[in-house]
Amino acid sequence: MCGQNRKGLRHIEDMKRFFIIFLFVILTASIIVVWSFSYFSSHEEAHIVNTKISESSHIPSEKGVFDRSSFALEYSIMPLDQEHQRDLKTYYENRAFYGAPPSIPHPVFEGSIGAKECLKCHENGGFVEKFNAYTPVSPHPDKLNCVQCHVQVKTNELFSPSSFTSNSAPSLKNQALLGSPPIIPHQIQLRENCLSCHAGSSAVKEIRTSHPNRINCRQCHVINEKKIADIGIFKRDIKQ
Repeated sequence: MCGQNRKGLRHIEDMKRFFIIFLFVILTASIIVVWSFSYFSSHEEAHIVNTKISESSHIPSEKGVFDRSSFALEYSIMPLDQEHQRDLKTYYENRAFYGAPPSIPHPVFEGSIGAKECLKCHENGGFVEKFNAYTPVSPHPDKLNCVQCHVQVKTNELFSPSSFTSNSAPSLKNQALLGSPPIIPHQIQLRENCLSCHAGSSAVKEIRTSHPNRINCRQCHVINEKKIADIGIFKRDIKQ
C-alpha cells in the first residue's frame, strides 16, 4: 500500500511539473508573438494612402472646386488674347443686378435650347468667330435646364416703370489683412467651380487668377459676402 501511495504521489508531482513547464512554454511563446507583432508594426508606414476614396468623401460645398482640376495646368500656360478679353463692365452689363445669372446675349433657336445645345460651347469654352468673343465656361454643367435661370435679351426697355435699383458690386480690394488673399465676396451655390470663371481666356481679366495650377482655391480664399458698415466708436453700456 505504501508503495502504491508513493507512486501516486510521484505521478501527481510529475503532472504538476509538466503543467508548470507547459505553462512556461505557453507564456514564452505568447511573449515572442506579441513582441514580434509590436516590432514589425513599428516599421510600417505612418501614412497609409486610402485608395477607396469616393466622391462622397469631399465636403459637398467644396466638391465643385475640383471639377475642372484636370484643366489647371493648361490654364496656367494658356496664352491670353489681349484683344478679346472680357472686363467687369461687360460682365455686369449682362446681369440684371449683382449676383444675378447672366442673360443670353445671342439669338437661340426656340425649342432647341437646353443642356445639349448650350454645353456644346459652354462646357469647355473656346473662341467663337461669329460673336468675336470667347465663350464663358459654365460653372455648373450638371444643371441641365439652362433657361430656368438664364433668359434671352429681347428688349432693352422695361414693359412698365419700376423703382427697382440694382445693388452695387463688391470692391476687388477686399483682403481681410494687408497682403492676405482676397476673400470670396459672393455665395458659392452654383458657383463652386472656381476655375470656370477665374481662369482661361474667357475669364474676366480683373478677376482672373494668376495661379490656377494650385486648384484648391478655398484653402486660402474664404467666403465673406457680408457688407460691413462703420459703427463708430463702440462703447459698452455698464449697468450698475
